[in-house]
Amino acid sequence: MVIIVVALMVIGVIFIVHHVLKSPAFAYRNRKLPLPPGSLGYPYIGETFQLYSENPNVFFSSKEKKYGPVFKTHILGCPCVMISSPEAAKFVLSTRSNLFKPTFPASKERMLGKQAIFFHQNDYHLKLRKLVLKAFMPDAIRNFVSNIDSIASRTLDSFDGSLINTFQEMKTYTFNVALLSILGKDEVKYREDLKRCYYILEKGYNSMPINLPGTLFNKSMKARKELAQIVAQIISTRREMNNDDHQDLLASFMGDKEGLTDEQIADNVIGVIFAARDTTASVLTWIFKFLVDNPTVLQSVTEEQEAIIKEKEGKSEEERGLNWSDTKKMPYTNKVIQETLRVASILSFTFREAVEDVEYEGYLIPKGWKVLPLFRNIHHSPLNFEDPEKFDPSRFEVAPKPNTFLPFGNGIHSCPGNELAKMEILVMIHHLTTKYRWSIVGPQNEIQYGPFALPQNGLPIKLSSK
Repeated sequence: MVIIVVALMVIGVIFIVHHVLKSPAFAYRNRKLPLPPGSLGYPYIGETFQLYSENPNVFFSSKEKKYGPVFKTHILGCPCVMISSPEAAKFVLSTRSNLFKPTFPASKERMLGKQAIFFHQNDYHLKLRKLVLKAFMPDAIRNFVSNIDSIASRTLDSFDGSLINTFQEMKTYTFNVALLSILGKDEVKYREDLKRCYYILEKGYNSMPINLPGTLFNKSMKARKELAQIVAQIISTRREMNNDDHQDLLASFMGDKEGLTDEQIADNVIGVIFAARDTTASVLTWIFKFLVDNPTVLQSVTEEQEAIIKEKEGKSEEERGLNWSDTKKMPYTNKVIQETLRVASILSFTFREAVEDVEYEGYLIPKGWKVLPLFRNIHHSPLNFEDPEKFDPSRFEVAPKPNTFLPFGNGIHSCPGNELAKMEILVMIHHLTTKYRWSIVGPQNEIQYGPFALPQNGLPIKLSSK
């Protein structure tokens, strides 16, 4: 028995020494530049437990208060440098973005597809970004307004008199809009199969990449394979029909003169669905809540939206539907969206990875370390926004200071679909405020994190016609 105990102690010591010798702090102790201040926590696990056992915003804020706007930590098995100043965010995301590549957990990269736009830099990334922007710029998405108008109207009509989970229902809405923008009129034929596969896939996004039968990861990878096959079928059908009248994202990908492979197209279609769905649904969920919490804001939004309806009195049913010009008559509603993006800060941070040793503000950011711009800290700093915890859309009557408002990121990797996201939010708000009243059911001030910040339980509400 004594021998076993001694053996276990020796193994434990060897394990600790091994990880100390391999630890980031030890590895870089002889460099001329110091690492940023901060703590790397325990061997191997770092400070992952501290991050996920409390409100992550409290974790980041307490670190910033103790160490300043640039500090180190160790989470999810990776040494990281956190940055929380507008200047540092600009350095990483814009002015020196060539030194930092986008990075995701390996499991997510395999599920979305290694050829997806998120995982690349340089020429291939710029090519994909150009194709996405071609499909999602205002001149392109204006053709989708009437279709999105119909989707929003049908969505809310189906809730009338019901108790709903706002986040889950908004995920369905944003999923349907995403399919419309990606596949155009083809989405109707394939919607249910795509939805079935994608809903299985998403359950494994944050799972351990263990590809054994019965695991979440294994089920997700099977669903991903079927998704790719459906996209391949749509591509094949379009080629056979040789029809050039499509004006959606798939048409943009297929029309590339240099030619994307079917695998590259499938990876990016699945990736865009991922990017377009949960984040926009989260923003919409917070808007439902903030409008209830701020009656004067709700009244102002409602009056602005009702004025658009009044202008259309006496016109035909088709003309009474929302169109592109109507979405340009919503300045106050746009400010509400901006303030929601700031206060909620759906993406608290983003991941980048240093592609070489980088010096910043006298500190070393070693090659291979993750770098996390902390958007929520920037959005909630009193240095950037007066009374930052207050929900006040009027603050956007004046443009924010540079690099202090980053809801869609910044630089060449900023979200290329932000115009589509804002439009589908505007359309939903129009129908919501002019036709319905709603109340929150259950806890109203609790927040859950997983991974996006959301009202507790996805914000259950009771919605009914006015």
